[in-house]
Amino acid sequence: MPKLFVASGIFHPEPGGPATYLTTILPALQELGWQPRVLTFGEPGADDYPYPVTRIARVPYLIRQARYALAARKHLAWADLVYAHTIDLPLLGSPEVPRVIKVVGDQAWERCIRRGWIRADCRIDEFQAFGGDWRVRWQKASRSRQVAALDAVIVPSQYLKRMVTAWGVDQGKVHVIYNALPPMQPLRETLAEIRSQLNWDDRPTLLTVVRLQRWKGVDHLIEALRQLPDLRLVVVGDGPDRPRLAELAAPLGDRVIFKGRLDRNRVHRLMRAADALALYSGYEGLSHTLLESLRLETPVLASDIGGNPEIIRHGVNGVLVPYVDIAALQHGIMELLERRYELAANSQVGLDRFRLDTMATRTDALLRSLL
Repeated sequence: MPKLFVASGIFHPEPGGPATYLTTILPALQELGWQPRVLTFGEPGADDYPYPVTRIARVPYLIRQARYALAARKHLAWADLVYAHTIDLPLLGSPEVPRVIKVVGDQAWERCIRRGWIRADCRIDEFQAFGGDWRVRWQKASRSRQVAALDAVIVPSQYLKRMVTAWGVDQGKVHVIYNALPPMQPLRETLAEIRSQLNWDDRPTLLTVVRLQRWKGVDHLIEALRQLPDLRLVVVGDGPDRPRLAELAAPLGDRVIFKGRLDRNRVHRLMRAADALALYSGYEGLSHTLLESLRLETPVLASDIGGNPEIIRHGVNGVLVPYVDIAALQHGIMELLERRYELAANSQVGLDRFRLDTMATRTDALLRSLL
């Protein structure tokens, strides 16, 4: 039974794509004969997983990096293969152990925005060709060097494969394996019953589920609502941009509702109750949120960027809108609501590409090829 060391920066129950992905793929890999162990940052607790999870508390940076490195050395000595989920993890030692990474975005871009080294509205595609000062160039060079040095790279979309190969990574190392939907508990209540329990009136309701960061485009959805007076927006998620968004939404009163972070089951109930879901972000590698909404037969609107067009077929199972174009966004929302029953009926179109068994078997085959 091959031993798989999974190195990540976040893990369930924290929000984020890597956390969702890992809790979906690891049980499937166990069924295919892998023996995983997870090392991540986070507060130690009573973890109930069918594999060991070690969490390194988020104490000051140098201390937590040192503790992560010490824990990683033990895992590296044990492992047959390393599967990393972010760059800049201190995985020191055992250079003979093959290493693969999953890339779902550009960490250099995110870091440069967080630290104010580039404009807050700098888009990820613009960043790829942007020079910047020495700090930006260092981040880009470091990211590219780390990814290129690994034995293989998994990406969840063709869009990300193009981006990663543009970093100078050998195209033969980059493998597209689409994300899959995790198992979803069936919702027994009807749409009307859920809306009644939520005390929603008959106003059309648009839902967005995102981490509240500038590039997620919630501010643009709020702006669009100013010219759509009969529409309500429900925002699920939290993050550093929440105070600014709350201030922007204040003049709209109860037409914008911030729900904060919710567990998956409560999010799914809101998805089922909403007339449509919107994901108008400036970047998406391949969104689990879009997949979940379509599985629940709730039609979607998405920005026409990143991996979104690999999920959404415009006019078939959803609506794609240019980013940023508020007038086009308003038109897209109206089209979505007018055609929501037709689009909902086609919500399963193309979802067979995102099956869990397909993701698991393709990942298993790639990992075994590296042993």
